[in-house]
Amino acid sequence: MLKDVTFRLAPATQEDAASMMDGIRAAEMLKGVRGGDAVNREAVQDIIVRVSQLVSDFPEIAEMDLNPVFASKDSAIAADVRIVVNFSPKPARFRPEEKDVVASMNRIMKPKAVAVVGASNEAGKIGNSVMKNLINGGYRGKIYPINPKDAEVMGVKAFKSVKDVPDEIDVAVFAVPAKFVASALKECGEKKIAGAILIPSGFGETGNIEGREELQRIGREYNIRLMGPNIYGFYYTPSNLCATFCTAYDVKGSTALSSQSGGIGMAIIGFSRSAKMGVSAIVGLGNKSDIDEDDLLLFFEQDENTKVIAQHAEDLKDGRAFAEVAKRVSKKKPVIMLKAGRTAMGASAAASHTGAPAGNDKIYEDVLKQSGVIRARSLRQMLELSRGVPILPTPKGENVVIITGAGGSGVLLSDACVDNGLKLLKPMPDDLDAAFRKFIPPFGAAGNPVDITGGEPPITYVNTVKLGTEDDRVHALIPGYWHTIVTPPMVFARNMVQIVNEMKEKGKVKPVVASLAGDVEVEEAAQYLYENGIPAYAYSTELPVEVLGAKYQWARAAGLL
Repeated sequence: MLKDVTFRLAPATQEDAASMMDGIRAAEMLKGVRGGDAVNREAVQDIIVRVSQLVSDFPEIAEMDLNPVFASKDSAIAADVRIVVNFSPKPARFRPEEKDVVASMNRIMKPKAVAVVGASNEAGKIGNSVMKNLINGGYRGKIYPINPKDAEVMGVKAFKSVKDVPDEIDVAVFAVPAKFVASALKECGEKKIAGAILIPSGFGETGNIEGREELQRIGREYNIRLMGPNIYGFYYTPSNLCATFCTAYDVKGSTALSSQSGGIGMAIIGFSRSAKMGVSAIVGLGNKSDIDEDDLLLFFEQDENTKVIAQHAEDLKDGRAFAEVAKRVSKKKPVIMLKAGRTAMGASAAASHTGAPAGNDKIYEDVLKQSGVIRARSLRQMLELSRGVPILPTPKGENVVIITGAGGSGVLLSDACVDNGLKLLKPMPDDLDAAFRKFIPPFGAAGNPVDITGGEPPITYVNTVKLGTEDDRVHALIPGYWHTIVTPPMVFARNMVQIVNEMKEKGKVKPVVASLAGDVEVEEAAQYLYENGIPAYAYSTELPVEVLGAKYQWARAAGLL
C-alpha cells in the first residue's frame, strides 16, 4: 500500500543489503524508536544476501517471498516463505562475447568503407541525404552507393548490390523501404559486412513483430550487428563520419551521446551546436532489434576519443547486461542516463513509439544507482551534465563552500546542495571563518554560505574565492555572483578564470561552478566562464549545483573520494 520498496540486482553484496535497509522510508524504525531496541542489521543483511544468492544459483526459482521477517536486536527470522518454481524458464537473451561485440562495434563506428543501400540522386530522398552527409562531412573512407538503376550517385560509382563491390565493406546504411530490408540485409551478411544501420521504420513500433524477428534471424545467421530499425543513423566525429539523413555535425569533443528517439537526437545535435559542446559520437538506437545501450558502453569504454557517455532510453532490452557493463564502465568514465517513461502516461507513449514495455521506474532508479550511473531527470539536464561533467576536475573531498554576493542566492544554492547530495563545510573552522571575515564588510556573513553582500568591489570576490581555492579543507567552490555596476559581469568572470588558473599552477585543482544573477550581460560572462573550464549559468542557482552534484555522484561511485 505504501510502496516503501527498494530494489537491487541479485546477487546482492553486504554493501547492497545495507544500502537497501537505509533506502526505505521506514529505515528509522530499524534503528530503534520510542525507546525500542534497534534491529540486528547484520542478521537482516545476511538474509538479503543469502536469498539473493539462492535465487541466482537456482534460476528455476521464479518467485520467492519471505513475509513476514521478524527482526529483533538478536536475530532475524523468516516466519513464512513462499516459493514459486518454473522448470521451463524463458531463455536468456542472446549476447555475443564482449570481445566480439567490441570487434564488431569498432568496424561499425570506425569503418574504412561504407555502403549506402538505397543511395539516390534525387534530392529529398533519404538515400540522397545520407550520401550528401558522407561526402560533404569529409568522411575519409570509401563510399559505395548501392542503386540498381543508376551508374553513379553524386559522382560516385554505384553498384547494383553490395555483393558486386570488389572491396571489403564494414558497415551498410539502409535507406530503402521496410519491405526491401530483409533481402538486402541477407546480401550484406553474405558480403560479411559487420553492421547494418537500419534507418527504415515499419517494424516493432508498428506491430510488425514478425518483420523484426526476421531481421534478427538474418543478423544472427550471418553475424551482422543491427542498429535500429527506425533511427536517424549515427555520427562519429573523429572520422568525420555522418552516417545519417539529419543535419551534419562536425564539432569534435569527448562526449558520446545516444538516443532511442530521432527527435531527441536532433535536440542533442542542436544543443551541442548552440552550446559549443564537442562530441565524439551521436548514435540513434530506435527499436533496438539488436545493438543496444550496453553494446555502446562496451565500445565507448575502450574508445580513446570518449570521456563521458550519455544515453537516452525508453527501455532496456536486457537490464542485467546493461547493469553489469555499466557498473564496470562507470568506474572509468561517467555514464549519464535519461530514462524516459517514468510515469504511467510516459510508459504508454513509449510503448506506441518504440514498442518499449512498461516497467517499474523504482527498479530503474535503484539499479542505475547500484551500477554507478548518473540519472538525469530531464532532457535539458542530461545535456547540461554531458557538457559540464567532463570539464570539472574530480573533487578530493566532500567539503563545499558557497561564496555569494546575494543572500537570497546563498539560500537557494544551499537548498540545491542538499537536493544534489552535496555537503557544505559546516561548521566553518574558526581560523577559516576569521580569514573570510577579514575580506567582507561587518554586515556581511561568514559561516557557509559566505555572504560578501552586493555592493562590494571586484577585489572582495577575488580575495574570498582565492582563499577558498587555497585552503585544502575546501574541496569545491560555488561562487554566486550578483550583477552590480561596482563589479560588472565580465570583470567577475575574468577574475574567476585568473584565480582558477593561478591555483592550477600551484597544484590547487578543485571543481568550481558559478551562478550568475543579473541583467543580460551575465549571459556573456557565463559563456566566458564555461569556455574556460568553469561551468556557469545565468539566472539559475540549480543548474550549476546539479553539474557539481553529478561529478560528486560519479566520483563516489567510482571510489575516487
